[in-house]
Amino acid sequence: MKPTLLVLAAGMGSRYGGVKQIDSVGKNNECLLDFGTFDAKKSGFGKVVYIIRKDIEKDFRERLFDRVARNFDAEYVFQTPDALLTAAEQEKAKNADRKKPWGTIHAVLCAKEKIHEPFAVINSDDYYGRSAIETLGKYLSSIDNDCPEHAIVGYVLGNTMSKNGSVSRGICGVDGDYLTSITENTKIYYAEDGSIKSDLNGKTYDLTGKEWVSMNLFGFSPKAFEDFESYWENFKKTSLESPKAEALLPEAASGIIKAGHGKIKLFTSTENWFGMTYPEDKAIVKAEIAKKIESGYYPEKLWEK
Repeated sequence: MKPTLLVLAAGMGSRYGGVKQIDSVGKNNECLLDFGTFDAKKSGFGKVVYIIRKDIEKDFRERLFDRVARNFDAEYVFQTPDALLTAAEQEKAKNADRKKPWGTIHAVLCAKEKIHEPFAVINSDDYYGRSAIETLGKYLSSIDNDCPEHAIVGYVLGNTMSKNGSVSRGICGVDGDYLTSITENTKIYYAEDGSIKSDLNGKTYDLTGKEWVSMNLFGFSPKAFEDFESYWENFKKTSLESPKAEALLPEAASGIIKAGHGKIKLFTSTENWFGMTYPEDKAIVKAEIAKKIESGYYPEKLWEK
């Protein structure tokens, strides 16, 4: 059974200042997401499902989707503010004057009806490297839909930092080959002296840069949806009137472990991350992609059609 690639592409891009999911970085106007999708196709994935906002549909099709769909089995679904909410819950949420999406677990659940096999999850604005996607694809191809052992590819924190501002990373607790926890750190940054700091729960912590972190490169069997739905229901009970609270995939994944409902196998990557978090990142991403094309890692023209 070939796994599916599920792409989180409904973010607002508030720090980037635009729709970074479909910003051109390749020699033929490819988006960063073109390269991640290409890597998945090369790594044995059978299809890709993108999760997007309705307001970017036209541009998304023109700049990415139609091109990909000519070369790969591709679909997209919408993450809308009222999805997975009852009429009463929608009314309650209106009082918060909320502008942000409900978060990555909400996005994943919006795509549930399109997922019938083990699946990987990636962000649309992060570059993961083909080896990491190959590793996950191989593992997902070996499990069935009821498998309680899921997977994550962890990255070295120091390889995932941005010189242009803070980043959000899930710090992984590890025991042998398995994840024990993920603690979401929403503000990790370089201090003036070059050390790495994290502001968490009103305190500032020192980090070594050698920690394993989650970049939302997960692999799940469909069994994980049971825990994701429970997490979402609990989230709604406490957070519908919050203007900023988000239902986060790393937290829900960690919940599978805490509840004793399954395990998450840790694979690791030492690749250097790059991505589209800040406007200044675009030049870096374009240069890195150009290097990979020049070296033959990617073809000059990514897609045949």
